Amino acid sequence: MSIATATLSSKFQISIPKDVREAMNLKAGQRMAFLRIGPTLKLVPVPRIEDLFGIAKGANTENYRDRSTRREDSLPVPTEAQKAALLKNLAKISSTSRGRS
Repeated sequence: MSIATATLSSKFQISIPKDVREAMNLKAGQRMAFLRIGPTLKLVPVPRIEDLFGIAKGANTENYRDRSTRREDSLPVPTEAQKAALLKNLAKISSTSRGRS
């Protein structure tokens, strides 16, 4: 692995060395993302939306969890005992907070 270096300019710009640009097939105007990973910085190209089409082709969708399984109406229903305990706790909290006012 060779190490390429660049100098940060007074305008805080860096020129990517030619051998790196060619090896990674980078083009002028291409968007890049800076990822801070601990004390290091990783520079990666941002993919275009067109490049992402078909990325999951052939993926196993068995047991896929879609949004319908995260809806409020699919949450478990509390029992009467749980409801009573909740109301008792809410009343206790309410009376305690009134005493502080």
